[in-house]
Formats: sequence, C-alpha cells, structure tokens
Amino acid sequence: MRAKTIPAFFLAAVAGTLTVDAAAADLAVGITRWMDKFEGTIDGKQITIMRNQNRSATVNPAFAKTSRKCPPFCIQPGSLAAGVETIGELEVIDYVKKMASGDNDILLIDSRTPDWVAKGTIPGAVNVPWTRLNPAKGADPISISEILIGQFGAREIEGLWDFSDVKTLVMFCNGAWCGQSPNNIDNLLRFGYPPQKIKWYRGGMQDWEILGLSTVKP
Repeated sequence: MRAKTIPAFFLAAVAGTLTVDAAAADLAVGITRWMDKFEGTIDGKQITIMRNQNRSATVNPAFAKTSRKCPPFCIQPGSLAAGVETIGELEVIDYVKKMASGDNDILLIDSRTPDWVAKGTIPGAVNVPWTRLNPAKGADPISISEILIGQFGAREIEGLWDFSDVKTLVMFCNGAWCGQSPNNIDNLLRFGYPPQKIKWYRGGMQDWEILGLSTVKP
C-alpha cells in the first residue's frame, strides 16, 4: 500500500500550534492559549502583564461591590459615541505591546482621580484625571491646552485646534459603572478630538482585577 504524504503546510501549522501551546503552558494561568504573559519597556520602565498564578485568589476588595449609588455610579452604555471604539482586555494589551515596541502615537490613559490610581493601575498607563479636562470642575483653558498639546499631540494655530496628528488615546477608569473616562471622552469630543483616535476600555479596572491581570502603583 502506498504511504500517504502529509502536506508540509499542515505539518507546519500543527508544529506552530504545539509550540505556541507549550509556551502558554509555562504559566498555570495564561492570558490566552497563545500568550502566557507580556514583558516590555515603556518610557524606560520595565513592565509585565500576566495573570495572578494563585488559583485560589479572589477579586480585590476595592472592586468586589456590586451596587453603588446611582447617580453618579450608573451603568455606562456599550458605545459612548459614533467613531469611539469600545475595546476589551486583549485589545488593551495589544496597544501596550505597540507602545513597548516604540509606537509613540499611542497613550494608555487612566482617567481616574489620583486617590483611585494610588490603589493600582494598568502597567504603561499615565494618569489624566477627568477633572483636568472638565471646565465644570475648574479646568482652565491654559491647563487644558497644555494637556492637548504637550501630551496628546494637538496643535493650536491662530486660535484654532489642529487634531490631524494627535495620538490614539486608550482610556479607562473603574469599570462599567464609572463615569470618569466617559467624562474625559465626552469633553475631548467637545473640543474636536477625532473620535476614531479614542478607544474606550469599558470594563476598566474592575474587569482587569477580576481577571487577575497585573497592576502597578505609581
């Protein structure tokens, strides 16, 4: 009987799958079947994103509550505005990877107030509290301009804003019940920031913590 020949591309695909799965098996609790953890450097700081390896761990008590007074802690919609993409954990990690690879046109922004950030944030994030972009909370035009120009890459030309070369902003706060990142996003859109340059991690820190993903303190 003539032996059957297995196509080379099939063998390569199988080998690749086995290699990937073996790598993910290095940790008992991986991020996906193909990624056990991510390590990189952003702004000279070494960062690691992985899941808690203690399979008896429970969620951080700061995010264990199911019910908070509404308003202000009301459930946010799945989509904030036309053009603003809602993303999940894997997309956030992908943006962090791009930042670590040298992409300076991305900013991961924690929109919470410093007291919340002090409890832990996503590795690679910078803090731009929602109050600093909100005129109703005392943010003055000069301070807002400094953020738009100095951090986000906007330009002001003869009193008009030019957002043609601004950074992609990946924004988050405490979770689906938190209005801090939606507030930042709403004000940015009012200023004229292009919605396609804004990504919203709706699950925020609560979902990040529930999955046991790495956090860092400033």
